[in-house]
Amino acid sequence: MRSFSVAVLITVLGFTSGFAEVRSKTVEYTQGGATLEGFMAWDDAVKGPRPGVVVVHEWTGLGPYVKGRAEQLAKMGYVAFCADIYGKGVRPSTPQEAAATSATYRQDRNLTRARVGAALAELKRSPLVDPKRIAAIGYCFGGMVVLELARSGADLAGVVVFHGALNTPTPADAKNIKAKVLALQGGDDPFVAPAEVAAFEDEMRQGGVDWQLVQYGGAVHSYTNPASGNDASKGAAYNEVADRRSWEAMRTFLAEIFR
Repeated sequence: MRSFSVAVLITVLGFTSGFAEVRSKTVEYTQGGATLEGFMAWDDAVKGPRPGVVVVHEWTGLGPYVKGRAEQLAKMGYVAFCADIYGKGVRPSTPQEAAATSATYRQDRNLTRARVGAALAELKRSPLVDPKRIAAIGYCFGGMVVLELARSGADLAGVVVFHGALNTPTPADAKNIKAKVLALQGGDDPFVAPAEVAAFEDEMRQGGVDWQLVQYGGAVHSYTNPASGNDASKGAAYNEVADRRSWEAMRTFLAEIFR
């Protein structure tokens, strides 16, 4: 009897956890002559096409943090593709380098849209993905990027911004937005001024967008990333509560737009 019970236990454990595995790969693609190096993650236990999510990095470029977020999304049953906005090998290592590199894309929103649009096209090409069910999420700099993707009129079900820049030089482009928009901001973020938040709200209203804005009290910039440290007085710091609440808000949002 004992050996039978152990065999049953092994079978059950194998069925529930042994067959499911998140897989990932580096994906090289191009835009405008530039070589880009993205990252894709998926759960090979999920069969058939499923929703896809473009994930856009912070101002330091594609690295372990957003790759980890992509793997979390894969465990939820999505195919996640981390965009490479800067290009293969361009990974700023200091705040000064990150500021200079990201400035190119803040100042040239058409280039930004082209780079993230290439990532969207790459994700849609995957046979694992249902191309009619795509969302995009972005962190900090990546928040600005996914908003520009939506403003370009891209065929998206939804966009989620985590502590992102909300401003745009072309607010009238909100009329092109097809996606539902969820912005999850630090309520005390010194890098996204109240006037910028108010302008974003007005832009969404004038564009007739289905939008939500959540602000987490006590949270500053980069509140989702533990690498930001714990000193909120610096303007950027991890906030465990806001991180957890914002991820759950995103989970609910994605479940709604993909149902």
